[in-house]
Amino acid sequence: MTAFNFAQWPPHLSDKDRETLQFRATSYALSHGLLYLPTGAQPPIPTSAIHAPISLFPTPFPRKLFEQAQNLQSIYNVLYSRIAMDIQFLDRVMGAIGEVDEFTGHLWSGWRQLRQEGLTQPLHLGLFRSDYLLHQRGSDITLKQVEFNTISSSFGTLSERASGMHRSLESSTHFFHASPHLTASNFPPNNTTSGLVAGLVAAHNAYNVEGSKILFVVQRGERNLFDQIWLEYELLERYSIPVIRRTFDELSRQAKMSADTAVLTLELPDEAPVEISTVYYRAGYTPDDYPTSTHYQTRFTLERSRAIKCPTIPLQLAGGKKVQQVLTEPGVLEHFLCDKEKYGTKGVFPSQALAEIRESWMEMWALDFEGDTGVKIAREKALGVVLKPQREGGGNNVYKEAIPAFLDSLPAKERSAWIAMELISPPAGLKNYLIRAGTGATVETEVVSELGIFGWTLFGPGQVVSGKEVGWLVRTKSKESNEGGVATGFSVLDSLLLVD
Repeated sequence: MTAFNFAQWPPHLSDKDRETLQFRATSYALSHGLLYLPTGAQPPIPTSAIHAPISLFPTPFPRKLFEQAQNLQSIYNVLYSRIAMDIQFLDRVMGAIGEVDEFTGHLWSGWRQLRQEGLTQPLHLGLFRSDYLLHQRGSDITLKQVEFNTISSSFGTLSERASGMHRSLESSTHFFHASPHLTASNFPPNNTTSGLVAGLVAAHNAYNVEGSKILFVVQRGERNLFDQIWLEYELLERYSIPVIRRTFDELSRQAKMSADTAVLTLELPDEAPVEISTVYYRAGYTPDDYPTSTHYQTRFTLERSRAIKCPTIPLQLAGGKKVQQVLTEPGVLEHFLCDKEKYGTKGVFPSQALAEIRESWMEMWALDFEGDTGVKIAREKALGVVLKPQREGGGNNVYKEAIPAFLDSLPAKERSAWIAMELISPPAGLKNYLIRAGTGATVETEVVSELGIFGWTLFGPGQVVSGKEVGWLVRTKSKESNEGGVATGFSVLDSLLLVD
């Protein structure tokens, strides 16, 4: 696909020039809001911040494969919107998972109960991110999907600032002319902040009640505060839409839903109740967010309300790893993208689109496939496999050498909650300088870089109201690290350098 030699990256710099770049990179991050809160307990009102973990050089990425990832997003937007509205499919796939996975079971059974009672808001808002790695076999390099995220798709605003940082280094130093590839024309634009906010604005406008506000549901002690705050600033300064941030603990006391109108309000001390137009979850994707049954009930109150949710419970379930695996089975993709009776002639995708989607997938199978067969295959291929549960947020997967012992300890009844996926093999030899958050410590190491493409859709039964691809993210980690989460400390924020 490309003649670019990844093993010769990054270009050579003198120690003095590298130190100059590092100074400019960290100074840019600190002065442009590319920030984290420090580790440890945080005061109610933040008093200090550190720069987020960043890379010194942008990551080279084939231009055609970047464009391919952007083009795929419009198909994925529709695909996952349709999955979220296919109750029978989700009941079959994720309902079965809920029988052996407590967290999924709580969400699915709660959603089933809400359906029986009757839901008042037909619209769903999805702020998505589809993650990819480069996959090399011989001299051939292709694009392969890692996963599709339907809840709390983070780092959109900080990714925009990371790409701005590398653009600034090019403008101010030209990277000391270390490589002919490091020119402004090879830095793609990244306007993720305004793109994601456009989705939130579309939902707020669809709700269409003057004086209503958008609710951000957040985790207590969130260190990734600034990635969320930049969305709030854009909503307020550009669209005059206020945001309220609340944890599930706070919402359990303050969130109220009218029995007559299903209007969701927050009852604040010494203030008039505030009506909520849109609920945007930056929490709720991990069992740790629901330590008691009260927290689940709070989630179900929000789901039951008239406010537009991002995501709804079915859209969150649609992002399960089991769904990702089932999509690879014969006829499933056709069910969602080629059913003329269900979606009409204009809603059917051409065979080329299906082929492009399938080409972005690695081989996947269920651990409970044909009795012990799925486990047997995973054991035989362990060094080239990753096992994934129904979890988000990083740090949940099982890799390579750890697989046989894990399979020995996994009860047979819990196998259905896991999928096996063939490992992606990124180009070897690619290196970068990784600057750790707030410490100034820089490590030159061989790395793997993951591209995330953002998109959004506002949709309801029988229609996708609106949707588009809206930006991108690059996370880079040491090749020795299996996991890839920035918030969990495995990766740094990076940006793209397009190469031919």
